[in-house]
Amino acid sequence: MRSSVRIIGFIIFGLLVVADLSGILLQYEPLHRYAKPLLMPVLFFTALFSTGPGKGKWLILTGLLFSFAGDVFLMYDQEYPIFFILGLLSFLITHVLYIIYFLRIPSAGKPSLLKKYPGLFLLILIYVGSLLTLLFPFLEALKIPVLVYALILGSMLLAALHAFSRLERKTALFFAIGATFFVLSDSLLAIDKFYASFAQAGFLIMLTYCVAQFFIVKGFLKKL
Repeated sequence: MRSSVRIIGFIIFGLLVVADLSGILLQYEPLHRYAKPLLMPVLFFTALFSTGPGKGKWLILTGLLFSFAGDVFLMYDQEYPIFFILGLLSFLITHVLYIIYFLRIPSAGKPSLLKKYPGLFLLILIYVGSLLTLLFPFLEALKIPVLVYALILGSMLLAALHAFSRLERKTALFFAIGATFFVLSDSLLAIDKFYASFAQAGFLIMLTYCVAQFFIVKGFLKKL
């Protein structure tokens, strides 16, 4: 029963992703407006009903709820600028919840991937620093919020990599892919909003975001 719920949930999510991305590509706003707010609720209910009680379950589920709130806020940030801050805050909370989830994964005596390959930490630090250096001259009053957000975003990826060697390989890969695509999606959004708009930004941002959330939920379900 639970596996059926999972399959149906992912199929519905995939159809909504196609609808949302089609709406963006075809510049048919109603399709995007209706499809986007349904994405995270579908993942939420898929995770909720295809699993029993599990460690960290409510961290992931609450993260999806805050992602839903962030999606809705960012849909209207052009009309209401305060909604961008609320969207930023919503996704910040999502990342904090994911960080807590990854850090709570027990070690089982296995060393952190970051201990084995400390260059990964340096690589992510350089990436976040380079992104902030690029954006800082254009952030004006948002310098501190974006700085905090970027540090938390990078920490979420580091937390996923920290847990990598503590998990079954496929689960670890799902989490690592999801966290990496989340960083990519948020980076594209920040570049498009603050630095320079680029062709198909909306499409690429949503594509990478959907891939990110799908793999994080997939990893969570595989771990249980």
